[in-house]
Amino acid sequence: MMLTTTPSIPGYRVIRVIGVVMGMSVRTRGMLGRFLAGIEAVLGGRSEAYIAELKKAREEALEDLERSARALGANAVVGIDFETAEVLEGFIVVTATGTAVVVEPEQRGS
Repeated sequence: MMLTTTPSIPGYRVIRVIGVVMGMSVRTRGMLGRFLAGIEAVLGGRSEAYIAELKKAREEALEDLERSARALGANAVVGIDFETAEVLEGFIVVTATGTAVVVEPEQRGS
């Protein structure tokens, strides 16, 4: 499965647009994780605890998006966009949306 944030894939042409697909991940830090993140916040600088959680959430959302696209018969998703939000205290929500398509390699020279 090809996944891209661009509207097209060089060397491939879209032969069928299936539709919009979405993947989502909701993650939370446990009590200890929030405590450590709080210490990082007090000390200032880069919060490795939250960066790690955001990376995990992004990867999970992308995997969910890919599963959704495969279930519809797609072999690629183009135009992927990510949205990140925090709901309640400490819950990170990452949503990935894109267009599920079927692509095939372009013909080279005739």
